[in-house]
Amino acid sequence: MKTILFLLTLFTVSAQAKVVLIDPGHGGDEAGAVGYLDPKRSRKVFEKDLALRLSKKIKSELADTVSSYLTRSLDRHVTLEQRASLADLVRADLFLSIHFNSSTNPRSHGFELYYLDNNSNVAANKVERAENLNLKGEELVVNQILIDLVVQQTVVHSRQLAAAVHEKVKPVIKKYKIDDRGIKPGLFYVLALSKRPGLLVEVGFVSNNDELRKVNEEKFLSEMAKGIAQGVLAFIKTQK
Repeated sequence: MKTILFLLTLFTVSAQAKVVLIDPGHGGDEAGAVGYLDPKRSRKVFEKDLALRLSKKIKSELADTVSSYLTRSLDRHVTLEQRASLADLVRADLFLSIHFNSSTNPRSHGFELYYLDNNSNVAANKVERAENLNLKGEELVVNQILIDLVVQQTVVHSRQLAAAVHEKVKPVIKKYKIDDRGIKPGLFYVLALSKRPGLLVEVGFVSNNDELRKVNEEKFLSEMAKGIAQGVLAFIKTQK
């Protein structure tokens, strides 16, 4: 009972979010998805590097308005527990986890936004398995009571945040002719452990050569970062 009461004290959402924690997916020996910029497959692009490049740009876009932090600023491995602990340490109000997608089908493409909630969507389940793949030992033991509590306390704000970000990035993905795969619920442990309203963003498919070339461009990353940041700020303004 004491544990549950302690967890509940961590779910308080401030009246107006002012601290955003940005989480570049993967890092270090955990490369995430891998794509290739040439037919000979000699020019590799790692998801971990794309995620860090975009996350730094999002942080820069938010810098003048809110306090923002990165879970990693270098190419290093950060465990789920460390990411969650940092959210507590900086007293984050919102949590953004940045990723790039991959598929065994090289024609798969598109932008997706996920918020923490249970789901029965087959496509979402595939992304869940990919992003939760490297959990080991105690990391797998995420108490279902904790997950249910987090969902209950964050799902409304997370949906609103997803809608605000989606609205601002739509012009970017339309400009670059990236398919809009919409907003979906997903059970991601990194979102559950953060205990905050948050999103997991799958910006595009590095396994699709055409899409990889688009998302690897600095101009695209800058425009996507601006769209995501504008969405976050638009959400903040709606909070009483």
